[in-house]
Amino acid sequence: MREAQTEIVRGEDEAGIRRAGQILRDGGLVVFPTETVYGLGADALKDSAVRGIYAAKGRPSDNPLIVHIAGMEELPKLWQEVPSKLEELARRFWPGPMTVIGKKSRLVGDVVSGGLDTVAVRMPSHPVAKALIQAAGTPIAAPSANRSGFPSPTCFAHALADMEGRVEMIIDGGDCAYGVESTVLTLAQSPPRLLRPGAVTPEQLREVLTDLVIDPAVLEQLEEGQQAASPGMKYRHYAPKAHVVLVEGTPEQYQAFLEGRRGEAKAFALCFAEEAAALPLPNVSYGGREDGLGQARELFACLRRLDELGAGTVYAHCPDRAGVGLAVYNRLIRAAGFEVIRL
Repeated sequence: MREAQTEIVRGEDEAGIRRAGQILRDGGLVVFPTETVYGLGADALKDSAVRGIYAAKGRPSDNPLIVHIAGMEELPKLWQEVPSKLEELARRFWPGPMTVIGKKSRLVGDVVSGGLDTVAVRMPSHPVAKALIQAAGTPIAAPSANRSGFPSPTCFAHALADMEGRVEMIIDGGDCAYGVESTVLTLAQSPPRLLRPGAVTPEQLREVLTDLVIDPAVLEQLEEGQQAASPGMKYRHYAPKAHVVLVEGTPEQYQAFLEGRRGEAKAFALCFAEEAAALPLPNVSYGGREDGLGQARELFACLRRLDELGAGTVYAHCPDRAGVGLAVYNRLIRAAGFEVIRL
């Protein structure tokens, strides 16, 4: 990994955004805010620049990246064809936290696509992300701006902690609105398939795509040797240094389970706000039991907080899987390496 002198600029610094665009055109790396999480960006059409992303993150090169655009007019140079189903999806959900996979054009290299014949594209709604894409004059490939496998950064401080000295610039855009990465679906096969849940829910997507199916890898581990079609599918992801165990059960069952862990060294609970005060273990709450969006917004920051507190094992209360809760469950089960205790 190369060492870099990292410049810090504010999101409202127009001159700084122009410098960031030049860094990207020159093949450098820029960390920038989006409405989901902070992204680690490079020129999507320069393989040498995209390789820098994998090096900065320590990310496996068979894990595909998402290409960010500022307008629909950029799609034809990235995809062989624009599917007719995209029009209504884009009208409802772009700009926003939805990523769509299509058959890639000859302009898109194998590095950004993880060796696949498809490429994932999204149009972020964050004004700084949009301004950066326009300043760069090129689509921006960007995974989350964290060290590979660890929780994604949802605020400037976490992006700085992970990427200072690894990139040329970090843009401070404050806290992210959604807190989990974008929903990913593919239109490159029939029927359309949800590959990663996010703030755009399956229920919302099915208002447009009545035949949408949810890929088994959303809830289950990929089989050995199986190729990942989307970011966030293949490897242990989103995990703190602590050992995370997902615990599924009622509030009463969860509390009784934790009673049996009294005295366990460095044991913590990751719980809902309503139950925190009554639990027998030190704990961090990640939102209300019925507030999937709130849980999503807080989850990654809470996982980082548990490391700061010195947690050794974290018993995380399983969220509901409806709506945005599916995205929260997806991140937690990967943070836990698919270790689930069902009470």
